[in-house]
Amino acid sequence: MRLRFSRGVITIAVIVVVLAVAVSLGLFHLLKRAPVVVREAYCVVDTPLGVRELDPEQAQISATIAAVAARRKLPERAVVIAYATALQESKLRNVAYGDRDSVGVFQQRESQGWGTKKQIMDPVYATNRFFAALVKVADYRKLPLAEAAQAVQRSAGGYAYAPHEEEAKLLAAAFTGRVPRALHCWYPQARTPAPAPRTREARKQLARALGSTAITTKKRGWLVASWWVAHAEKYGLSRVGYGGAAWANDYETEGWEADGKAGARGVELS
Repeated sequence: MRLRFSRGVITIAVIVVVLAVAVSLGLFHLLKRAPVVVREAYCVVDTPLGVRELDPEQAQISATIAAVAARRKLPERAVVIAYATALQESKLRNVAYGDRDSVGVFQQRESQGWGTKKQIMDPVYATNRFFAALVKVADYRKLPLAEAAQAVQRSAGGYAYAPHEEEAKLLAAAFTGRVPRALHCWYPQARTPAPAPRTREARKQLARALGSTAITTKKRGWLVASWWVAHAEKYGLSRVGYGGAAWANDYETEGWEADGKAGARGVELS
């Protein structure tokens, strides 16, 4: 048996289909033109070794560890060991809890003489204590990473540091400044116009980790630039310029872009 439809029913069906297509196309073009809203701050490390996403706290901890290592004139291998240890112990976060009285980035314990809880919860202090112990380990640069880290941490599961080595190498390449333009961060601005950047406060904290903020080499310049980008949200920075390139807190900009005004003698901030 064949179904027969009246002209009226067919006309209505055609109208419904046409309207549906029109609405769909309209929504598509509207969404295409609508600005993308960055709801949560995030960072990306991009080096020849790969890509790794970080949240702002992880980026700030990573930048701090690299700065402290530079102040102590330590090799990149020391930074790699520190990153692998921190990734295992705290996922590169400054946590206020842990096994028994373990706290902080490296899960150091007050009862084992690492310092007071307040001191250990300071990433600069904790990193300095970690490196002070690491350099006392004979031939730590030549040891397998897990052995070097375990010699410092004396953990119940020292084998667990090794799986983080490749990720630690990727982070070290970026935050030590060896690979330029490797760190990109974005954060939503709550107010328009944005408040003035707190550069004086930020410089003080950078100097506390790095010592002098002077740029003596290109590698050091990129270390400093990465530190600023990692802390951009914390101190209200919207632009960092160095070495012929500039980072901007703009979701329409993919990382660093060429900027002839950005010199190599100092890192520009705004």
